[in-house]
Amino acid sequence: MRFFSSEVAHNYSTYTFAYAQYAKLEPGDHISEAYAKGYLPYSGSKGAQHLLYMARSARVLLTEFHLTSENRRIAKKFDGRFAKERIALAVFEADEAFYTFCLDYFKNRHGSATMPRERFEHILHSGCISHIITYRFEGMPVAYVFEMREGTAAHYWFSFYELSLVQQSLGLWLMLDCVREAHADGLEHYYLGTVYGEKALYKTNFEPLEWWDGSVWQHDIKLLRERGHSDSSRIVQLMDSWKKHESFF
Repeated sequence: MRFFSSEVAHNYSTYTFAYAQYAKLEPGDHISEAYAKGYLPYSGSKGAQHLLYMARSARVLLTEFHLTSENRRIAKKFDGRFAKERIALAVFEADEAFYTFCLDYFKNRHGSATMPRERFEHILHSGCISHIITYRFEGMPVAYVFEMREGTAAHYWFSFYELSLVQQSLGLWLMLDCVREAHADGLEHYYLGTVYGEKALYKTNFEPLEWWDGSVWQHDIKLLRERGHSDSSRIVQLMDSWKKHESFF
């Protein structure tokens, strides 16, 4: 695994020098080891292959996982309603209906520029997905989850679901369902992605939760929530130097 940094900004008066951190997977590397070091798969640039970035991410410590009152409330809404199937990516049949479902979700939920088809296909073939989890109701797709599983770790990377169920917290239930399955399967860590901004704090509904602070996995959830609530005041309109040479989707 090769690590490199890319300069972002500086404030010489306070001796503050910012660098974005990346990891490049090489033959024989295990992606789960990169996750353990605080890295997540990068999918923003067309030419980026086997690349990960360091960020404030969260993971559930599955060996001590237990349901919270909020978990139980969400579980009651959807448990037993859908037919679920975990399919290895290598044998998953990605037909046009699948593409339409997923791309329409992103278009209507986050804006069409967020997930153009070219980026979606790039993610599918990134090598960072091991399984696609499907949820169906009366034979019709309700949701898809892109998951990475390796060794004792798994990552809930992307989800796409029926937008009419957004206000009923289907998205949170999907994450809970995957966490419960990973726990039942004896895995140790379940990665939930980044935690930036107030909208991402729903991930703190899982216990016990750890989050990456740039150096170690923290357990102080109060501090994580404080940072999430204050993230909007610490955004810098800058791009690190490596990305300036990249072609984006």
